[in-house]
Amino acid sequence: MAESTAPDPDAVRDELPADLNAAGYVGPYKFPDNSRRRIPGTMYLAIGAFCLVLWIVRHDSEPIFVNRGMVVAACLLGAIGLFSITSGWRMNVDEKEALLVATRSVGFPVGHASAQQVWRGLRARPTWRVLCYSAEDPPRRRGFVLVDAVDGRMIEQLAEDNPETDWVSE
Repeated sequence: MAESTAPDPDAVRDELPADLNAAGYVGPYKFPDNSRRRIPGTMYLAIGAFCLVLWIVRHDSEPIFVNRGMVVAACLLGAIGLFSITSGWRMNVDEKEALLVATRSVGFPVGHASAQQVWRGLRARPTWRVLCYSAEDPPRRRGFVLVDAVDGRMIEQLAEDNPETDWVSE
């Protein structure tokens, strides 16, 4: 008879770090800042520089341990490190401020709204994506606004009649 291969419920599993896990959190939630990307970026650059220096110093004496792979690793770590540092934008606008910008942009009184952080562009600039509905019940209008999380400017907005009101009357 074959043994069961069900996972052990007591086994250690991957989980979010405490500062990223909002489940069960009571109180205002502070969204983590993207500038934290600079820390691993600096580490990648340092390790890449170490690999390059090690290759320059030892590539002739120990080709088994120090070979062209060190140069490839140094280049890859350098590229990833530069990307991490240049995409580590400091977020000056939180989701509450983004909701205020969106409310001013759509041109109607807002009832329900939600903000989600996304990234745009090659350097992954943080942006708040805000979806909002008018204050009526059911809402007659809806809007979608992109707010830059670095400087707070409205990037793009769309406001339209809510097609979902037709579903409620049926």
